[in-house]
Amino acid sequence: MSTADRQQRERSGVRDHRRRARGLVAAGLVLVVLALGACAAGPNPELGTASPDGDVAGFWLGLWQGIILPFTFVVSLFTDDVTIYEVHNNGNWYDVGFVLGLGVFVGGPFGARRGRRG
Repeated sequence: MSTADRQQRERSGVRDHRRRARGLVAAGLVLVVLALGACAAGPNPELGTASPDGDVAGFWLGLWQGIILPFTFVVSLFTDDVTIYEVHNNGNWYDVGFVLGLGVFVGGPFGARRGRRG
């Protein structure tokens, strides 16, 4: 086998390897996009409607429910009567309160880090 034939075979192998690598990357990207699409939230048909008690959750209830979320989550694993999110809410203000309340628990004194002392 001549040197030119060996070089041609090596170049062909490199091209095949690159083609397979591109195919694997493309397949991986498709899987990631599909997985992220499956996690997308849907609309809330109960938005703005009153609960059976006649209440619509607002900012303050969202804040409170965000604060107690870690405890509520544990309880919700063992009972069907407790949920971690009120679907009968007023929309964005409830969500803002919920996220801020969760931040109080997660990012507040429990999640704070002390600066390095040098």
